[in-house]
Amino acid sequence: MTDRSATISQLESCLWEAANILRGPVDAADFKTYVFPLLFFKRISDVHDEEYAAALAESEGDEEYARFPQNYRFQVPENCHWNDVRAVATNVGQALQKAMRGIETANPDTLYGIFGDAAWTNKERLPDALLRDLIEHFSGIALSNKDAQADILGQSYEYLIKKFADLANKKAGEFYTPRAVVRLMIDILDPKEGESIYDPACGTGGMLLEAMHHVRQSNGDDRTLWGRLFGQEKNLTTSAIARMNLFLHGAADFRIVRGDTLRQPAFFTGDDLATFDCVIANPPFSLEKWGDEVWASDPYGRNFAGMPPAKSGDYAWVQHMIKSMAPVSGRMAVVLPHGALFRMGREGAIRKKILQTDLLEAVIGLGPNLFYGTGLAACVCVFRMRKAGSRRKRVLMIDASREFRAGRAQNELLPEHESLIYGWYRDYADVEGVARVVTLDEIAANDYNLNIPRYIEPRADQEAVTVEEAMRRLKETSETVFAAERKLIAIFRREGLIR
Repeated sequence: MTDRSATISQLESCLWEAANILRGPVDAADFKTYVFPLLFFKRISDVHDEEYAAALAESEGDEEYARFPQNYRFQVPENCHWNDVRAVATNVGQALQKAMRGIETANPDTLYGIFGDAAWTNKERLPDALLRDLIEHFSGIALSNKDAQADILGQSYEYLIKKFADLANKKAGEFYTPRAVVRLMIDILDPKEGESIYDPACGTGGMLLEAMHHVRQSNGDDRTLWGRLFGQEKNLTTSAIARMNLFLHGAADFRIVRGDTLRQPAFFTGDDLATFDCVIANPPFSLEKWGDEVWASDPYGRNFAGMPPAKSGDYAWVQHMIKSMAPVSGRMAVVLPHGALFRMGREGAIRKKILQTDLLEAVIGLGPNLFYGTGLAACVCVFRMRKAGSRRKRVLMIDASREFRAGRAQNELLPEHESLIYGWYRDYADVEGVARVVTLDEIAANDYNLNIPRYIEPRADQEAVTVEEAMRRLKETSETVFAAERKLIAIFRREGLIR
């Protein structure tokens, strides 16, 4: 197979065929664990060769000069190059693992742990013949900077993340958020040159990448974000993919830390949590065992509005993100399940305290079945440390639940839907049946319930809702009624009116 320069379609085809080679011995949910490290290993080796050739040309053939470490973005130790592994006929997995670990060790500040923890030496799953086929397959495409520009490589890489999510169909929402939803959130936050961006549940880094794209598309210099992109991700493989993804898109300086954000946040200024201009996340919905045992005495004050219930971490994420907003410029957008808008008990008390701070700017209800791994409808909540004067003591409620293209397995938010929803947010005005600016006094009169149908009546000319949407709304209303009934019974018992 002869090396050829890479277009987006060729790269997509190459990565997809690599997954097909693995199909059978490797579960679809684990394809990314093997394909992405190989992609990155090949990329590093090809760029190293390109840099060697450039240094050799610059020095008019001086090989000693060409080998100086400063000529290379990443160091590739002896016997750790792609071609070294390609030449191995037996114990290929062992050679692969040794080469990858060698590169990680030689680049401790940038690449340590980036190849993940794939079991390359497991010959039952990855026999030598299969690995040789896989290596020969990747050997057929050139991935140097000249042959595959970082953004082209990154685009195809993100496409495959989505494809693997579709193929695996196993809690894929944990590491992939639909691009149109990410773009909506980034458009709302509108990151500028030189601002800091933080995603405490960064998955594969899509939201940080979209921040870079946004600055570039706004005619800004996305290089001003280098050193100002921050993310934390609990899953080892996913955090490694996030780092690869940012490298492949040309980001030269960022910090992605593997770790449990709620139990052990990674970023600090002195003894306090670090704060950022833009905070954005799609955290796991209603996460159980999220860390309530350490939050009772949280040293960072993240329980300022109250302790979330042990079986749902939604408001732990919200409070962590609020504490991570910069004092003046801070703004945040977070994806939450609709239940977080109206559930009572501890969450109701936390929601009340947060609303009383007047940080919540908008609530955007999205359609059902947009997110991988869950059919639940979600919402985006937008917060600002310093709201515009006309928006103070007000919250914009948007019902965008009808804005999607229906699909057999997955609904899709198209660019035109995203543009329409963003326009409603930007205008911050009443739109019959769609959007309404609600005062905090009205929300307080509704016991701080943010359930969108309480505030927006559908237009008479709107299409009838689907059965699924009707059932969702019925469930939300029923849960609100039951919560109110429980609250009333508790009052009667306290007053001795009933036993």
